[in-house]
Amino acid sequence: MAGSRPPRFLLVFDFDETIVDENSDDSVLRGRALPEPLRHGPRGGGYNQHMQRVLAWLGEQGVRPADFKAVYESIPLSPGMAELFQFLSKHRELFEVVLISDANVFGVEAKLRAAGARSLFRKVFSNPASVDRRGFLTLGPYHSHKCLECPANMCKRKILGEYLEERAREDAEFQRVFYVGDGANDFCPAGMLRAADVAFPRKGYPMHRLIQERQEKQPGAFQAAVVPWESAAEVARYLQEVLR
Repeated sequence: MAGSRPPRFLLVFDFDETIVDENSDDSVLRGRALPEPLRHGPRGGGYNQHMQRVLAWLGEQGVRPADFKAVYESIPLSPGMAELFQFLSKHRELFEVVLISDANVFGVEAKLRAAGARSLFRKVFSNPASVDRRGFLTLGPYHSHKCLECPANMCKRKILGEYLEERAREDAEFQRVFYVGDGANDFCPAGMLRAADVAFPRKGYPMHRLIQERQEKQPGAFQAAVVPWESAAEVARYLQEVLR
């Protein structure tokens, strides 16, 4: 980070259908028909364990880490995301940027590097992925938690809360937190944002709908300002106004 002063703002990104314009778990399956036992999605154990089985099956079909890497690198960025990254690269001293994703570290890192954006991110929090002795890409859960709203392998609220506590111990107190996401699992962490903070839900996606429902049922329960977006360029313009 430039200078000795910590950044003023924390910007948190989701990955699937936020930074990239697809669900990367779907992307690795393109053109392949899953066998019947895997076709109907998770059956007990949740989605993370389902994807562990899917990756094992793909490995048995001869798909190797280099093949996965090529797929992740080719996933298109969401509209306006390149513009938002350019904005952030010009203001590195003001924004600390982290990513919290229920995808996997292997795919997220591959895409961020391909997009020339990896250096923008101080931390990437995602499910661990590694290559086993067979040469198969394997997946694990991120952590365990007690949140009843989130999948068993990841509560983004817990991750964000622990990160803010860690940075506070390191004397980095952020004036505002900005959260850019799309999914139901982004609603949980956005619920911990304060009145000074901003949630940027992708317009019409589950995070946006859940916020609207909460605001209708319990006015005032969702504290942060809500700025829906269709293009991430709208997020960049909002942040530009904040800097003024």
